[in-house]
Amino acid sequence: MKFLPRIIPQFLETLKKAKSFSGRKLKTTTQLSIVSIFLLATVLSSTISLAVVSHNTNSPLKNSQQELLISQASAADAVMSIEQKWETEYENYFGANLAESSKTTDQISITLLRIAVQTGKKPAVIWAIPQPEQLKLMLITPGSKPKAWNVPEANREVLLEVARKLRRAVASPRKTYTKTYLIPARQLYQWIVAPLEATLEAQNIDTLLFCTGTGLRSLPLSVLHDGQRFLVEKYGISRIPAFNLIETDYARLRDARVLAMGASEFSDLNPLPAVPVELSTIADDLWQGQKFLNQGFTLENLKAQLTSGSFNIVHLATHAEFNSGEPDNSYIQFWDSKLRLDRARDVNWNDPPIELLVLSACKTALGNQDAELGFAGLALQAGVKSALASLWYVSDAGTLALMTEFYQQLKRVPIKVEALRQAQIAMIQGRVRLEGGELRGSSRGVSLPPELAQLEKENLSHPYYWAAFMMISSPW
Repeated sequence: MKFLPRIIPQFLETLKKAKSFSGRKLKTTTQLSIVSIFLLATVLSSTISLAVVSHNTNSPLKNSQQELLISQASAADAVMSIEQKWETEYENYFGANLAESSKTTDQISITLLRIAVQTGKKPAVIWAIPQPEQLKLMLITPGSKPKAWNVPEANREVLLEVARKLRRAVASPRKTYTKTYLIPARQLYQWIVAPLEATLEAQNIDTLLFCTGTGLRSLPLSVLHDGQRFLVEKYGISRIPAFNLIETDYARLRDARVLAMGASEFSDLNPLPAVPVELSTIADDLWQGQKFLNQGFTLENLKAQLTSGSFNIVHLATHAEFNSGEPDNSYIQFWDSKLRLDRARDVNWNDPPIELLVLSACKTALGNQDAELGFAGLALQAGVKSALASLWYVSDAGTLALMTEFYQQLKRVPIKVEALRQAQIAMIQGRVRLEGGELRGSSRGVSLPPELAQLEKENLSHPYYWAAFMMISSPW
């Protein structure tokens, strides 16, 4: 029982949180005793499970050996194995120790249950693991044990080719009046979501955290289609590097302050003419905060503002790229310099902690493992709780449309990913459109600059305009 000294502090901390669970005090000694016994049993079983899973961490398995282990393991052991594997991938890519300890499947399940009570939204975690002979799916829902499915028709080669077809179909501005995306979108839905659907519906799940393997980390998940509706019309969707690598505390952002910065012109990159309107709409009209454009958009000023101001959201309207190779090949463009991904932690994002980093004009290299790690690990490397970024460059008008609607929704809904979902649904349903030289949203209009006023023919309901945007790491 050598692990008991480590369990007792964990148990006491968990009990402390439980006593005021969701703000409601436990009223009787009997209630408290029952909860204490339950939590102690949970912590004991979780710690023992963790010891078993972590026993051989000093001798990492080759990918093929680990895939065999995952395919043969029980659902709980398989979740722990893939969490460890993907955590190691991100740590190797960023060259940093990203987690001090691991969560067991019981701890994940209890965390989801706590979040459901706090937010009123029911989340589930889906692990999608492409393997040579099959796609392996694993699912944990609030208060439940993990479940696993194998999809043999979706072996790695077939699966990733369909994923590439979908990305090419939705990311091209030349295809915004076609529906060529529907065939791969429906096929991927059948492979990745349909096997779990009965469980999701039975438990009234409304928020999905996708933890995916190489080749699927740049997949626009929101555009998967069941034949009648897009996936985002049914669920809020977040992409996580590993559950063990995300923050699980909940804080509502309704009264947050926004630091909005960006550039509309660049010396060697395409201009972004809607950025001045984007910044003023967010920081002046919709939220309280400050804005800085062009010459004021420097890395030094970002650091100074974060030091002197109490901002919870940082919005950067600028080019950013996630490229192949080392993290220093990926960057966020400032007025006079680039912030390389490997230097993102040089910025003090934690005083106070940044709840949300928004990058409104990103591009991620299609199907490249390093670029995918950079994109999916953005919040992790920056040291922020959540990030909202795009998989491909979206038109200026489309970006302004989604961002304006997103920030309006963020005032109304309990969690970030639901705000993104509602903004995307508004675009799908045509409630956000370009008309009469204005961007007409679900509840307000925004006058467009002259460069964009003539773009009324853009079909903002097409996935090209909204499916690129993904919530990364914590959906809360």
